[in-house]
Amino acid sequence: QVQLEDSGGGVVQAGGSLRLSCAASGRTLSIYAMGWFRQAPGQEREFVATIKRSAGTTIYADSVKGRFTISRDNAKNMVYLQMNSLKPEETAVYYCAASMSAWSMTSWQYDYWGQGTQVTVSS
Repeated sequence: QVQLEDSGGGVVQAGGSLRLSCAASGRTLSIYAMGWFRQAPGQEREFVATIKRSAGTTIYADSVKGRFTISRDNAKNMVYLQMNSLKPEETAVYYCAASMSAWSMTSWQYDYWGQGTQVTVSS
């Protein structure tokens, strides 16, 4: 079992920045990849970024490339999402997720999820 606790959300003006954090516990050495997803009201959950736990290789959604950065600190069992130049349409609940077997942009391949942290971008 893996437990994830995500945090760092809040209210920010358009163009501002936020840094989300995700603390993992439990069988963290068995995690293959970590990801961030987001879900706005009435919308499907959307892929944001993913990172391989060992190599640190990353994939980003096209909509966030160049503005968001995913990183990890394996010694602390932490994953971060630095979000810059935020837009109002990026208002959503952001979730971190852990996959035990895949490095993927699809949510169903993630085995464990955090409770989510609200990000609100005001115009």
